Amino acid sequence: MSNLEQAPAEIDCCAGESRAEVETLEPRAVPLGGPRAMTVFRTLPQKQRSLIGAWCFLDHYGPDEVEVTGGMDVPRHPHTGLQTVSWLFTGGINHIDSAGHEALVRPGEVNLMTAGHGISHSEIVTAETRVLHGAQLWTALPDSARNMPPTFENYRPEPLHTDQWTMSVFLGSFSIGELSSTSPVQTHTELSGAEIRLQPGAEVFISVPSHHEHGVLLDSGSLQVNGHDLKVRDLGFIKAGCTTLHLKAGDEPVLALLIGGEPLNENILMWWNFVGRTHEEVLAFRAQWQAEIGAEPGDASEDRFGPFPPNTPDPLPAPALPTVRLRPRVNPS
Repeated sequence: MSNLEQAPAEIDCCAGESRAEVETLEPRAVPLGGPRAMTVFRTLPQKQRSLIGAWCFLDHYGPDEVEVTGGMDVPRHPHTGLQTVSWLFTGGINHIDSAGHEALVRPGEVNLMTAGHGISHSEIVTAETRVLHGAQLWTALPDSARNMPPTFENYRPEPLHTDQWTMSVFLGSFSIGELSSTSPVQTHTELSGAEIRLQPGAEVFISVPSHHEHGVLLDSGSLQVNGHDLKVRDLGFIKAGCTTLHLKAGDEPVLALLIGGEPLNENILMWWNFVGRTHEEVLAFRAQWQAEIGAEPGDASEDRFGPFPPNTPDPLPAPALPTVRLRPRVNPS
């Protein structure tokens, strides 16, 4: 997914801590396009917190009536220095990228695209989709991997379940009691991600590494995380040092996403769809993209963002740069 904001903020991300056991990150609404556009609800990044582990971006959307809003219709756009993680609850999205991968994003399957040195891709809702509902996440690549060649992986996890809960682990590892699951999908820092469904009144105790940070996004239902109430679309942040996450459903069934990972401990500069390290680097990414798509004069000989199939919608040009130097934004301590 592209960040379609026309004045995206620059964000220097490094892990911070909260004094509270669970810190609530509330969403802000972001329209994907014009006045009848699909709206997404963004909980990462924000001024309150920029990273959870290496997770640096989280958009939650739907259930969205595609006939009303047009659904997701994001033409070719660039990425650098990150991995995109697509997870659907309902509907389907066609993915095409400049590394030659074409995929159908379906419910219960993770699609992970590693941008590395540079890639461009499009995400367009399938013609058959009536309701679109899911989440789009990014993870920041560490300096050791951020210039790697682009890759793409698809994985459908086998859910863990009892009559009270279901958990589908799409990245990393999680365990509940004697049941555990590990995803084979490659990441470049320690990361984890899972979909969790709870029956009304159910509770689970999830074992987690003490050196990881975690976030719980509530999609629907009523949920307590370590005794803290979350509202629908809230992201509950749990700092490192916790070894067990206690999730308890209220009177309604719960659908939630759980993410986690070791703190990145690297300052990363995010602007639009680029993850870099410096002001100059992000400016160079933008200039290269604009030159490659013919939007502005420049040297397009490097071809950082790759070729794209013909007869596809026009690519998205980059927003105008701010008139001031891109500056750090740091998590609170």
